[in-house]
Amino acid sequence: MDPLTVTAASGLQAHMDSLDMQANNLANTSTGGYKADREFYTTYIAPELADSNDPMTSIAPMVSEPWIDFKQGLLQTTGNPTDLAINGSGFFSVNGPSGTLYTRNGSFQLSPTGELVTSEGYPVRLTNGQTLQLQSTDPVQVNPQGEISQDGSDLGQLELVDFEKPQQLTKMGAAYFSAANPQAGAGPAANAQVNQGKLEASNAGGAQGSVRIVSLLRQFDMLQKAIKIGSEMNREAIEQVAKVGS
Repeated sequence: MDPLTVTAASGLQAHMDSLDMQANNLANTSTGGYKADREFYTTYIAPELADSNDPMTSIAPMVSEPWIDFKQGLLQTTGNPTDLAINGSGFFSVNGPSGTLYTRNGSFQLSPTGELVTSEGYPVRLTNGQTLQLQSTDPVQVNPQGEISQDGSDLGQLELVDFEKPQQLTKMGAAYFSAANPQAGAGPAANAQVNQGKLEASNAGGAQGSVRIVSLLRQFDMLQKAIKIGSEMNREAIEQVAKVGS
């Protein structure tokens, strides 16, 4: 296969990977606390050809490594006292099905037993490792440090965690992260401030994502045309060789 076709085909694969990421981002533009997936592009050359000076050696474009954009989303006022948003870096800690999970989605609610839980029913953790249990339906107050009180009584402090290397976190669903990799470096979120009655929106901009998808589709179409041109050039070359040999 000629270098033009190889490079164009590799570009198609890279763009398909990017389209998958962008489609997932668009699907989560309304998911609270969602962090968009981005991509780095690089080029690939077979190791056995790395030192070759042959101009016909093909270099294939590819998505080297996707990364998570942890940029903070807009904080939107809801007025709901169990809606909490973090201003600054950090995550809420919750008890997931298989261990502790971390999220920026503070759309919490009270369970029938008075426990503060996520929309999926995961209990929200306090700094002592326990979960918040309310004894009445009276309003709760949450200060910027995450300290919770009700009817003048202190109920505990939210466990807010930050990471030295957040890129080492693993996505678990749309708005949760796992810190299975110890290199992530978990610690208290010293610079996080809790805003009660607010929610953090997704940082995957719908308009930006749509423009990006249109751009990728146009590039995809150009690469398809390049493959077609390469195929036609190969066919004509074969036909010319056949004529010379006849």
